[in-house]
Amino acid sequence: MEATATLGTTQPKRQSIARVAGASLIGTTLEFYDHFIYGSAAALVFPKLFFPQASPLVSTLLALASYGVAFVMRPVGAAIFGHFGDRIGRKWILMVTLLMMGVATFAIGCLPTYAAIGIAAPILLVLLRVVQGLALGGEWGGAAIIVNEFDPEGRRRGFYGSLVQIAAPIGLLLANGVFAVVTWSVSEEAWLTWGWRVPFLLSAILIAVGVWIRYSIAESPLFAKLEETHAEAHAPIMEVLRNHLKPVAIAIGSRVGSDIAFYVFTLFLLVYLPQYLGMPRSVALNAVLMGAVAQVIGIPLFGHLADKLGRRPVLLFGAIGGIVWAFVFFWLVNTKTPALIVLASFVGMFFTAAMFSPLASYIPEMFPTRVRCTGASIGFQAAGIFGGAPAPLIAVPLVASFGSSTPVAIYLALALALVVISVLAARETAHIGLREVDAVTQRSAAAPA
Repeated sequence: MEATATLGTTQPKRQSIARVAGASLIGTTLEFYDHFIYGSAAALVFPKLFFPQASPLVSTLLALASYGVAFVMRPVGAAIFGHFGDRIGRKWILMVTLLMMGVATFAIGCLPTYAAIGIAAPILLVLLRVVQGLALGGEWGGAAIIVNEFDPEGRRRGFYGSLVQIAAPIGLLLANGVFAVVTWSVSEEAWLTWGWRVPFLLSAILIAVGVWIRYSIAESPLFAKLEETHAEAHAPIMEVLRNHLKPVAIAIGSRVGSDIAFYVFTLFLLVYLPQYLGMPRSVALNAVLMGAVAQVIGIPLFGHLADKLGRRPVLLFGAIGGIVWAFVFFWLVNTKTPALIVLASFVGMFFTAAMFSPLASYIPEMFPTRVRCTGASIGFQAAGIFGGAPAPLIAVPLVASFGSSTPVAIYLALALALVVISVLAARETAHIGLREVDAVTQRSAAAPA
């Protein structure tokens, strides 16, 4: 009888964790799809359509700067939605951020270009990119944290968290796959006239599916317990700034290098190959797609290893491997051999997967439940200001100024060295429950400096 009761209570729990992980995966995939179609368009068509008044290099930089605006807005979105996630629940922000991203992306697909309305076109484009950044800034915290909190005492938080992280490469595959299909299906003239809009307009259907799926999941049990006891933080941001600045700093340092590695090993090729090596755009797109495949393979693998070995060993493996590969990567790319370029991106993104996969468990485990959404979201998204946002504006001018890819490799290696330092400064939390994390972090916050 006792064994039967145990099975009866355990199975629904497992089903609920899987359901929540699936809802987080699907919704976050769609948000990253929207994010990456903008990145692809910024490299391929926006310089001509929205920033044609400048030289080709300046137009490209302006388009990439508009892409980087979202990284700057992500911490703002993290602070806003993190606050409400800690005040009224994780599920609420999952719904709102998905809708915001969908509406903004669809609107970009409807925008008139510079030729039609002049300077208003790039202004509207940047404003919609701001909305995308706010939405993505709030999305990650809600998705990662609700998955972790449905398995608070479990030993698979690293794996379940990796399902949130795998949304990024799946979204990248979807985005570039749709772009590739449209590019191959229409003429260059049709592509510049209306073809580029198709991936943006398709997001309306995908977002509707994501909202419907997310509506069916329950609230985080740990947050529900806080509500029952009226123990929610009244001012989560102030509490984080007062008591949890060290984990925020560690989170930023631990993530910033993977952001830059992600850009250099994939999206940078969309600029570097056609403009500096004179190679077809299709070679760059193939390399980006295979880099995403490497992450789809690596992220769940490293999520599993993060549960078995700990978060820190996996993160260190990715960062140290990435430092070495930064130089091998450009040596392979500069051979102009398509197969070697694809290999370079694949291996680089496999190392990036080791840095990216554990973050959805590693960062939330640094903060107590009452401020977990705010602290983890800010720590994760603030890294974008120093990583993803300036990476295009640093890498492209470095190549233009020095006529060599070596400075970009050095730039990436230095960023990954910061990851190593930050991870070594962190404590390992893989094998303790989130309630114990609550107790430890609260004791640390209360201790005198």
